[in-house]
Amino acid sequence: MSWAGRRLEVEVGNVAHGGHCVARADGRVVFVRHALPGERVVVEVTEDKGGSYCRADAIEVLDASADRVEPPCPLARPGGCGGCDWQHASAPAQRRLKAVVVAEQLRRLAGLETPVEVEELPGGLLGWRTRVRMVVDGRGRPGFRAHRGHRVVPVRHCPIAVPDLVEEAGQRRWTRGAELALTADSRGRVHAVERPRRGRERTVAGDGVAVERAGGRAWRVDAYGFWQVHPEAAEVFAEVVAEWAAAPVGGTAWDLYAGVGLFASVLAEQVGSEGTVLAVESSRGAVAEGRANLADLPQVSFKTGDTEVVVASSAGRPDVVVLDPPRKGAGRAVVDAVAGHGPARVVYVACDPAALARDVAVFAEHGYRLERLRAFDAFPMTHHVECLALLSR
Repeated sequence: MSWAGRRLEVEVGNVAHGGHCVARADGRVVFVRHALPGERVVVEVTEDKGGSYCRADAIEVLDASADRVEPPCPLARPGGCGGCDWQHASAPAQRRLKAVVVAEQLRRLAGLETPVEVEELPGGLLGWRTRVRMVVDGRGRPGFRAHRGHRVVPVRHCPIAVPDLVEEAGQRRWTRGAELALTADSRGRVHAVERPRRGRERTVAGDGVAVERAGGRAWRVDAYGFWQVHPEAAEVFAEVVAEWAAAPVGGTAWDLYAGVGLFASVLAEQVGSEGTVLAVESSRGAVAEGRANLADLPQVSFKTGDTEVVVASSAGRPDVVVLDPPRKGAGRAVVDAVAGHGPARVVYVACDPAALARDVAVFAEHGYRLERLRAFDAFPMTHHVECLALLSR
């Protein structure tokens, strides 16, 4: 019989990937949200599809962890907004939890015992998110989805978003069922667009062109396309990539999943006018923006297409390859293709530790070892963590 709705008293164990902790009851694993390791809690099962595990929310804390704090948002609770995972944990505890997850994924999927420290980015836990996606409920109110569901939780204030971004949206009535994209760029200028289920999208604020700053230059990019959501992340990641890439003057570098070319610009400065940088990106819009933003760097050439196909059809041996794949990771086919060209170093930027660990394991099959790893809390209050890895042949 399904346990959905059942209440259980459990001892909370270790953190798991995905913003929850692991408990056990009657021989089954219970993935518990809103709890912390070491706590004794009463949970209510929210999802049970049978098998060896179910999902639950901690609805009462009987023995609290010393790391527990009062969430700054009243919607960060069972049945509330699904956007944040760790508002009930102190800032140091959040980073420790994420470090445990990264280390565990590397151990389990890549067979590596790697010490991990998650570093804090400037700015603290609140007011950092510059790009927000919202949905509109049946009464025209903007909000966020509940955890693992489609229900819209109306929101008038979001403490992790930059000030006024969500608040201004909450003062309007929108088209029922529409999606909203909101962005505050480096100038503090707000861009907002409404995308109804049917009909044309409607621009509400800004012109859709965000100005961002990183890598020593200003970037004009799609306000609703990919850019790091934490205002300090792009600059910090560019600095780490520059340090680890160490592309030689006159050398060859590849920037795969290049986006608008942030890392390509860093690599171009290193190889100089006599070197070459190949930037590969599947989005035609991003490639067009990259070419426009890097028009002063003729050593950078963009190719639009699938990364695996472009790499497989490219000749030569790059000195260094930078990989910044989507959440699912690069995957075996891309890793095999990259390793087949024999770069001395690979700098891997990952937003999912499990995907990173899987790809590190494939690189190891080709003789590459994980030389350095840095992890950053680029998404405070959530379970997400950004990792940068240096792989050497």
